[in-house]
Amino acid sequence: MLAKDDLLRAIAGKNRGLLATPEDKQAILSTVNQLERFNPTPIPTEAGELLDGDWRLLYTTSQGLLGINRFPLFELGAIYQCIRLREGKIYNIAELYGLPLLESLVAISAQFEAVSERRVEVKFERSIAGLQRLMNYRSPTSLVQQIETGKNFAALDFKLNSREQPAWLETTYLDRNLRVGRGNEGNLFVLAKV
Repeated sequence: MLAKDDLLRAIAGKNRGLLATPEDKQAILSTVNQLERFNPTPIPTEAGELLDGDWRLLYTTSQGLLGINRFPLFELGAIYQCIRLREGKIYNIAELYGLPLLESLVAISAQFEAVSERRVEVKFERSIAGLQRLMNYRSPTSLVQQIETGKNFAALDFKLNSREQPAWLETTYLDRNLRVGRGNEGNLFVLAKV
């Protein structure tokens, strides 16, 4: 599909948005708007076989995620979103690199519930931040499995209170290997299936 190829070209070399200029962001948004008109999955919340699994972030406008790159001595590595439909869970995992032996990660787990054909409501439950080697981190999939067993990590590991208004995420384009979403704070997310 031409719009999908255009989007992948537009975000190439932008380091998930860290290197995107205001002009780049506008061009990317325009391309996303075109792609969304050709969404092959009009009811993504019912497309479990497509939605479920591990996704790697290709591009975002979220300063909350991109701001992780500002930690001294660290550089933002890959960012993943792991969706487990059966459990109604989403896991966001950001890898951080820098000084040898100080490779770290930040992970957030949340419950989600479909509230429309394209939107899920998200309630954050747990935050984990620590050194990858102390957490025995191998991959997003293995970390999610450990979290699901209730493992406590040698890290900052604490429950989050979702009393505030829950967040939401709307899937505006979904095929077998690309997902585009928009969040309640106006952020754009482009992810590829791992």
